[in-house]
This record gives sequence, structure tokens and C-alpha cells, in this order.
Amino acid sequence: MPSKILLIDDEKPILRFLNVLLSSHDYQIFEAQTGQEGLRLAAIEQPDLILLDIGLPDMDGFTLLGHLREWSSIPVMIISARQGEMEKVRALDLGADDYLTKPFGSSELLARIRVIFRRLKQQYNRPEDLSEQELNIGEIRVDPVARLVHRGDSLIHLTPIEYKMLLLLMRNAGKILTHRQILAEIWGANYVEHAQYVRVYMGQLRQKIESDPANPDYIFTETGVGYRFTTTLEPQC
Repeated sequence: MPSKILLIDDEKPILRFLNVLLSSHDYQIFEAQTGQEGLRLAAIEQPDLILLDIGLPDMDGFTLLGHLREWSSIPVMIISARQGEMEKVRALDLGADDYLTKPFGSSELLARIRVIFRRLKQQYNRPEDLSEQELNIGEIRVDPVARLVHRGDSLIHLTPIEYKMLLLLMRNAGKILTHRQILAEIWGANYVEHAQYVRVYMGQLRQKIESDPANPDYIFTETGVGYRFTTTLEPQC
């Protein structure tokens, strides 16, 4: 059965382009040009992914995303002409899985969709007790039961915070985590304004797990927004 993608955008040329592109790659497409219609279709069709524009005629995409997250964890990729860092951070903090700025290329869009579906597949294949599930991406291997981290055959010694940060990144591989999300998970809600904590510890973590911290294979910076752990060592888009 083909994966279902819901397009929520009021620009007809964009809808036509996305429909043709995604249908040609065997995705089943549904379209909505308003937020209310988008929420209705999301509830009825239960798509596997939503591509959401911010500028809609009846409500903005942030409002729609907030309503959606009250009852659904359907992955959402924002596709918007708004390039500001604050818009990206706001969308991701509200629960978006990715943010792609218009105009974008077909190859990049398809690659990002594949990343989201690959992450979903990994989540579905995990046992219920995630705390004991071993994580393997590239040469990085984490054993949560023994609290051991290896790169290839080498044991890596991490501080408690570095270890918690690596677990958080790997369990959300492929997803952009904002500074606020990382701070809330690692340090707690009282520290969400202290972005410098994340930068310092992320730098230390890269020094330990990356062969070349200046050209990372695993932890990628989303400038002004946060960080993303790769799902694969294939070239990144």
C-alpha cells in the first residue's frame, strides 16, 4: 500500500507540482487549500505525512500545527517561503518534524521525505521498552543497558550529560531538535533559554564521536535552530 501524503497549501501551482512529483514516486496524495480542510482530511484519511505551508487563508500553519498536535503525532514537514530562524524554531518547537524553505528542488524534497519515513520505520520496529533498545548508526553503537558507547571497536567515554545528549539525538535520528527541545529534555524546563549549554556540550560530544569534528558525519547543525543526527552515512542533502 502506498504511503499517504496530505498537502496543505493554498498555492495551486505548488499543489500541482507536488501532486505530479509525489504521485510519480508512488505516494498517494490528498490536497487541502485551507487549514480547516487540512485538519478534516488529517482526521479522516490519517496520512503518513503532512506537507504544510505557513500562509493559509483561514489560519496560519502554526495554529494548525498546534491543533493537530493536540490529538495526532502524524509527521509534519513545513514547506514555506519564510526563511527566518524564528519561524523555523517556532514550527519545530510546536512539533514539526522538518522545515523546507521555498523554492526547493525535487531531489531535496524527496530525500527529506525518505528520511522521515526511514525514521518512522525504525520507530515501528523498536520494542516497546526503548530504554533497553541498542542504537546503531554508522560506526556509533550505544548500549543503554550497559551505558556503553562505541565507535567501531573503540570504547568512547562520555560524561553523563554527553551520554544523555547522544541518546536523545540518536533516538530522534533524522529529526531536527531545537535548542529549547534539547535543553528541556537534558536540563529541564527552567533552562530553555540557555542555548550556550547546548553549544558547549555538543562541541564536546562531536570531539569524541566524530572523526573530523569540523566536518561531521553524524551531528549536523541547523543554523540558528538546533541539531540533527543523521540516519545514514549517505551524502546529506
